[in-house]
Amino acid sequence: MGKRGTWRIYLGAAPGVGKTYAMLNEGRRRAARGTDVVVGLVETHGRARTAEQIGDLEVVPRREIRYRGRTFTEMDVDAVLARGPRVALVDELAHTNVPGSRNAKRWQDIEELLEAGVDVISTVNVQHLESLNDVVERITGVRQRETVPDEVVRRAEQIEMVDMTAEALRRRMAHGAVYPPEEIDAALANYFRAGNLTALREIALLWVADRVDEVLARYRHRHGITRPWEARERIVVALTGGPEGDTLIRRAARLAAHAGHADLLAVRVVRGDGLTERFPREPARQRALLESLGGTYHQVVGDDVPTALLEFARGVNATQLVLGSSRRPGWQFVFGPGVGTTVAREAGDLDVHIVTHEHVGKGRGPGRMAGPALSRRRRAAGWALAVTGPALLTAVLTNLRGESGLTTDILFYLALTVGVALVGGLWPAVAAAVLGCLLANWFFTPPYHTLNVARFEHVAALVIFVGVAVAVSSVVDLAARRTAQAARSGAEAETLSMLATSVLRGEQALPALLRRVRETFGAGSVALLERSGHGWVTLGAAGPGPCTDPEDADAHAAVPAGSGPDGRGETVLALRGRVLPAADRRVLTAFAAQAAAVLEWRRLAEEAAHARRLAEGNRIRTALLAAVSHDLRTPLASIKAAVSSLRSADVTWDPEDEAELLAAIEESADRLDGLIGNLLDMSRLQTGAVTPLTRPVAVDEVLPRALRGVPPGRVVVDVPDTLPPVPADAGLLERALANVVENAVRHSPGTVLVSADELRFGGGPGRLEIRVVDRGPGVPDVDKERVFGPFQRLDEGRRGTGVGLGLAVARGFVEAMGGTLDAEDTPGGGLTMVFALPLAPAPSAVPDGPPAPEHGPAREPQGGTR
Repeated sequence: MGKRGTWRIYLGAAPGVGKTYAMLNEGRRRAARGTDVVVGLVETHGRARTAEQIGDLEVVPRREIRYRGRTFTEMDVDAVLARGPRVALVDELAHTNVPGSRNAKRWQDIEELLEAGVDVISTVNVQHLESLNDVVERITGVRQRETVPDEVVRRAEQIEMVDMTAEALRRRMAHGAVYPPEEIDAALANYFRAGNLTALREIALLWVADRVDEVLARYRHRHGITRPWEARERIVVALTGGPEGDTLIRRAARLAAHAGHADLLAVRVVRGDGLTERFPREPARQRALLESLGGTYHQVVGDDVPTALLEFARGVNATQLVLGSSRRPGWQFVFGPGVGTTVAREAGDLDVHIVTHEHVGKGRGPGRMAGPALSRRRRAAGWALAVTGPALLTAVLTNLRGESGLTTDILFYLALTVGVALVGGLWPAVAAAVLGCLLANWFFTPPYHTLNVARFEHVAALVIFVGVAVAVSSVVDLAARRTAQAARSGAEAETLSMLATSVLRGEQALPALLRRVRETFGAGSVALLERSGHGWVTLGAAGPGPCTDPEDADAHAAVPAGSGPDGRGETVLALRGRVLPAADRRVLTAFAAQAAAVLEWRRLAEEAAHARRLAEGNRIRTALLAAVSHDLRTPLASIKAAVSSLRSADVTWDPEDEAELLAAIEESADRLDGLIGNLLDMSRLQTGAVTPLTRPVAVDEVLPRALRGVPPGRVVVDVPDTLPPVPADAGLLERALANVVENAVRHSPGTVLVSADELRFGGGPGRLEIRVVDRGPGVPDVDKERVFGPFQRLDEGRRGTGVGLGLAVARGFVEAMGGTLDAEDTPGGGLTMVFALPLAPAPSAVPDGPPAPEHGPAREPQGGTR
C-alpha cells in the first residue's frame, strides 16, 4: 500500500462563513501551481460566488441513487479513485449518504480516498462535531442529526478555522450572499441571531485552541522540550493538605485573574505507596474552593516532592508555580533546605511565588508524619546506629573514666538504646542493648577487660539495664507500628468518607470516580469492566493504556454476579501499573461497589424517566378523552339543530333568522375544527410521533393569537415587549392561554387582566410568570387542584358553556413544555391562573427556530407541533 494522503479541514462556526469558498480557493491555488486537483463534491447551495469559484477545476460527475421513488446524487468514490488525482475537494464532511451508497457517512468516503494516497481538502461546521452536539443544542434548541466523531476530525493534518464576526455574517446574509431574498428575514430572526453566532464562534475558537494545545504538547514531547513555553499562561498552586491551602488557592486565583483569566491548576504530591500517605485534612472544602474559582485539582505520586512538582508543572506547560512558606520550625532546616527553596533553585524559566501565611514556622502539627514508621531506610539507619553508637559512646566514656560511675555509664547506654528504638525499631534496639551491656561489662565493670563481674549489684545493674532497654524498645516499636496503622486507618476512613460524601451529594459521574481511584492508589490506569457474553466490555477508563481483561490487571476488585447493575453480570474495577498490598484491596472493593452503584443509578434513572413519560402520557390522554367526549357533543348538537331547522319544510325563515342559524353552524364548526386540531396534535405528541417543538417564544407575539376568539374589550393586556423569550412550543402555549382566558372571561363579569413578569433568584435562570386575573366568584382552596381534573365542574348549572379541552388539558400542555399552571386567589375576589415557564440561562442565546441547514434557513412551523 502506498503512502496515505494528507487531510486538510476548513472549520466554520456557522453556515455562510466561507468554508466552501476557502476550500475552492485553495484548490485553485494548488491547480495554478501545477497540482492535479479535482472536485469530488461541492455544494454551492445556489450561491453565485461559490459557483464561480469552481472556475475551470475538473468536476467528477456525481453518482445517482434511487431511494423511495426519488433520485439523489452523492460523490462517486469509485470515479474519483479511478481518476487518481493528487488532491480531491470534498465538501460537508458530516453529511450522511443516501441508503445504498458505498459508505454510510461522507467521512468514510474520505477515508478511502486518503488510504488510496489522495490528498483531501474538506469542510465542516462546529455544530456537527459529536462532542459539541449537546452544547450546540442548548444554544440553538435543536440537536443536530448529522454529526462526525471528534477523533475523525482530529486525524486531519491541518485544521483551519474560517472566521467571521457575527455582524459581518449577518451583513452577508442581508446582502443576499448566503440565502435567497425570501429566506433572509426568517434566517436573521431565528438561527442567525447575533447572540447565537457569537456563542458558536466562541465554541469553534475554543475547540481549535484545544487542538493547537494538543499539537504543541506533542511537539514538545517529541523534541524533548521541558522548558515552559509561555504560549498560554498557566498557574500551578502546590497544596500540602495543610490549613494554608485556602490562602494559596486564593492568591493563585488572583494571579490568574490579573494574567487575563489564565488556567489555574492545583496539585498535591502523595507518596508512591498509596493509602499509606496521609490525605488532606480538609480535602472537600479546599477542592470545592478551587473549583468555585474556576480551577482544576490534580494529585500526583512521588516520594521526592520538589521533583514531582516541577515535573507536573513542566508537563502541563505551566508558567508560574505558587508555593506556601514552610511550616517547619527553624531548627529543622538543619536537615535540608526545604521544598520551597529546592523548587526555586531548580525551577529554571518557571516563575516561583513563595506565599507567606499565618502558619509559617508553626510546625506540621501532631500526626503529620506520613508513611510507615518502620520503613526500610529507617531500619537500615537503626542497625547502623546500633552497631556504631555503642562503640562511639564507649570511646567517649573511656576518656571520662573516673568522673562517672557505672550507674551513670549504664544510663548513657540506656539513652542510646532508646534512641536506636526510635530510629530503627525493636530489633536494632535489642542489639544495641546487648552490645552496650557487653561493652559496659568489659570496660567499666571490675575486673576490667574481662566479662567477669565481681559484685552482685553490678550484675543486677547490667541485667536491669538490658531488661529496661528491651522493654522500652518494645513500647517504642509498638507505638510506631500503631501510629502507622492509625495513619492507614485514617487514610482509609477519609477515602471512604469522601466516597460516601460524593454519594450523598449525588456525584454519579463515572469518569470522575475512576480518576479518583487512580489518584488514590497511584495507579497508571483504571478501567471498569463488565462481563458481557463471552468477553468483557469497558464501561469507563482513566489513564493511558487501560486493560480490557481483569487477567491483565495488576490489581482488581469485583462486585459478585447478580449484585451488579440489573444483576446482569460481574463488574470488575481493574488497575494497571501497581500491585496493591492486601490492606488496600478493602478500599478498592468499596470503590468497585460505588462504580457499580453509579451504573445502576444511571440505568434506573433512565427507566424512571421513561416511566414518568408513560405516566404523564396516560394522565394527559385521560384528560384528552374526557375533553373530547364532552366538547364534541355540544357543537355537534348545535350544528345538527341548526341544519335541521334550515331543512325543515314546515317553517319559512326570514333572511335574518337564516343568517343567525348559519352563523351558529359556522361557530360550532370552528369549535370542532379547533378541538380536532388539538386532538391530532396531542395524539401525535403522546404516541411519540413528535415532541413539543421547544424554542424561544416571545409572549407578546403569542398572546394576540390566543385572544382571537375572545370578544373585544373583555381582556386587558399588560405584557412588556422587553420580556425575554421562554423555551416553549408556540402552538401549545397559544392553545393553553386561549383555554384559560376563555374560562376566565366566561366567569368574570368585568374585564380579564393578562400580565407577565420576569422573576430571577440568586443569579439563576429564573422563570417567566403569565397571570390571567378575573373578578369572578373565585374557587375555594379545597377545589383549586380539582378544577384541573378532567372536566371537574364547579358550576354544574352552566355545563353547556364548557370550553374546548378545559383546564386539565391546558395544564397538560404547559407541563409538557416544562412549566406549571396553578390557581391562586385574586386579591379582592376572583381567581388568578399563573403560568410559570422556565427561562433559558442568561448567557445562552437560543434561536426562535431550528438550526439552519446548509441549504437554507429555518422556518417556524405553523400550528405548534404539526
